[in-house]
Amino acid sequence: MRHVVLHAIADGQEPAAVYQSISDFRRYPELTDTVHEVRVDTLPDGSAVSDWTVEFRGGLMRWRERDTFEPETLTLTFEQLSGDFLIFEGSWRCTPHERGTLIVFSSSFDLGIPTLADILDPVAESTLRTIISRIVEGLVGAEVTDECAAAARS
Repeated sequence: MRHVVLHAIADGQEPAAVYQSISDFRRYPELTDTVHEVRVDTLPDGSAVSDWTVEFRGGLMRWRERDTFEPETLTLTFEQLSGDFLIFEGSWRCTPHERGTLIVFSSSFDLGIPTLADILDPVAESTLRTIISRIVEGLVGAEVTDECAAAARS
């Protein structure tokens, strides 16, 4: 299984406001051409089920995930329910930082194609880093502080 962790800093912004922006999945397609569509159904318990369509290597990846929002800890977690990944899960967390807010995106994924993992997994990781970088930059003007993510954007 592959793991991706990305850090970004939203200068001069309060963690609660950044968390609210990150929780607004419906805006993601406005922020990057890679995210084609996100449909969100809010459940009675405050969690959501979201359907994603994202560009990947000239094609489209689709999945449905369960999203759990924890505004008291400024954390949201997600876990794929069905779709093109074998496993896709992770979290977003916003914490105070001397410059504003530190955003930490963390995920684990497995494409479920062991014979092509050495080829596809690094591409999927780079694509995920690029997408998340563009999203945090577009949502809150955050500066990505990870070298891997900065290289993936270039």
